[in-house]
Amino acid sequence: MSNRAIPLVDLSKYVSGSESEKKQFVQEIGGAFQEYGFVGVINHGIPESLVDEFYKLSKEFFAMDVDTKRRYEVAGLAGQRGYTSFGKEHAKQSKVADLKEFFQIGQQVSDDHPKAAEYPSNVDVDELPAFSQKGMELYKSFEKSGGALLEAIAEYLDLSKDYFTDKINDGNSILRAIHYPPIREEPKSAIRAEQHEDINLITLLVGASAGGLQLLNADGEWQDIIPEENEIVINVGDMLQRLTNNYLKSTTHRVVNPPRSEWHKPRLSIPFFLHPIGEMDLTCLDACVTDDRPIAYEPITAGGYLDERLREIGLKK
Repeated sequence: MSNRAIPLVDLSKYVSGSESEKKQFVQEIGGAFQEYGFVGVINHGIPESLVDEFYKLSKEFFAMDVDTKRRYEVAGLAGQRGYTSFGKEHAKQSKVADLKEFFQIGQQVSDDHPKAAEYPSNVDVDELPAFSQKGMELYKSFEKSGGALLEAIAEYLDLSKDYFTDKINDGNSILRAIHYPPIREEPKSAIRAEQHEDINLITLLVGASAGGLQLLNADGEWQDIIPEENEIVINVGDMLQRLTNNYLKSTTHRVVNPPRSEWHKPRLSIPFFLHPIGEMDLTCLDACVTDDRPIAYEPITAGGYLDERLREIGLKK
């Protein structure tokens, strides 16, 4: 695996490969999620031009003055749509806010959809009309690739290939543009993003504009994750870890501050948090409960778990 911290897989082998290539992909991604909780993916189907365009628009948004950005911060939405200003979110075990601000785009359904009342409207930015539009195009592209990855994971777990399909269709996923501004003074014990685990099923992350992402390996060592060009990084979230009774692991990760000589450089990253519908039952799968791995979690729905975690990280009161 050379000097890589995580394995690398090729999604096209699963989407359009031979039967043997598909089986090999299932074993590769399942093994990576079991051992590392992370994997790099190439040929993932997310257009590079779309990623580049959304990056450009995100930079333009975060370059606006604070008062303008705060016009797009919607009270009562727990940061699930629109802008969240600097210093609002913290890791669940920390009381010190992360050094970031972000903008979130969520699921969009028609007015007569059964979940229309559940999902708030997305926030359009008057100064950048293309921001939400391109964000939603990227959202749909992430949904498609994420759905293919979850099919492979279902097969690895000896479930039907479409186990997750109805659970993620019109699910509560989030596309987040995160901006870590230049560091202008000695941080008060905070880093750009303190160590944490993600809440959702899986996270898909397109390469950040600067380094800093690290995972905590099984030996308790922090390792740098440095994606190659046009590679996305996928990691297991707590919902999938919970569903599989710790068989697939939600690995602790963080974003560290750059060396002092690079404090002047901002960092921008675009993760897609793939969530199911709120009614999904996260009760541990029977096949993942054994004598060696007794049941570790009480039953809960995805919606109930999300609500609990948003309170822990300070976005919901």
